[in-house]
Amino acid sequence: MAFSYNFARPALTVDIVVFALDDEDLQVMLIERDLEPFAGQWALPGGFVRVEETLDQAASRELREETGLHDLFLEQLFTFGDVQRDPRDRVVTVAYYALVNLAGHNVQASTDARNAAWFPVTELPTLAFDHARIIETALDRLRGKVRYQPLGFELLPERFTLRQLQHLYEIILGRELDKRNFRKKVLSMGIIKETNEIEKDVAHRAARLFRFDERAYQKLTRQGFNFEI
Repeated sequence: MAFSYNFARPALTVDIVVFALDDEDLQVMLIERDLEPFAGQWALPGGFVRVEETLDQAASRELREETGLHDLFLEQLFTFGDVQRDPRDRVVTVAYYALVNLAGHNVQASTDARNAAWFPVTELPTLAFDHARIIETALDRLRGKVRYQPLGFELLPERFTLRQLQHLYEIILGRELDKRNFRKKVLSMGIIKETNEIEKDVAHRAARLFRFDERAYQKLTRQGFNFEI
C-alpha cells in the first residue's frame, strides 16, 4: 500500500560551480539555458535529482550531460532554499563545487543547454536564479579551504613549475606572495617532488617540473601534519 504524505514536498536540484585556472584568472563554467525559465541566460550546470539517485550521482550526471566534464574533484558546498529562488515551484538546491585542470578536458553543451563556456570570476554575466550567490559562496569556500588543504593541485597539470604553483595561490587568494618565502615553505612540506623534466616550448628560461605526492601527503597527515599556506 502506497504511503500518502500530508504535506507538499519541494522539488530537489543540484547545481555545480566548476572552477578552472588559466594564465590570467580563475574561471567558472557556465551554461546557456535552452529552456524556460531564464531561457537564453547563463547559469550554473545542474538540474533535478532523480528519485533513484544520490545527490553525488545527480551532480556528476548533470555535469556530464550539460558540459561533458567528468571524473573531477567534486565536493558538496551548501544548501540553498529561499522560497522564491525558482519561479516554477518550491525548489531546494544542493550546490557543489568542482575543480578541474583546463588541459585535457573538452567542454561540450548538451541536453537543455545551448552552450557551455568558461568565464572569469571577475567578469560574470547576469545569471539565472540565485546562481550569483552560489558562486560567491563557492569562491569563499575555495579561498578558505585552499589554504589548509592541498586542493589547488587539482587545478594544475600533473607536472607543474613552482612559478605555476605560486601563481595559482596568488590568483585564488587575490594577493601577491613573496617568491622566496613561498618556495621555501612549500618545499619544506615534503609533499611535492622534483621530477627529471623541465618546461618545453617556453619563451623564458625553462624551469624544473614538480608533481604533487599524494602518498607522502596522506602519510604526513596521519602523523599530524597540517597543510597551511
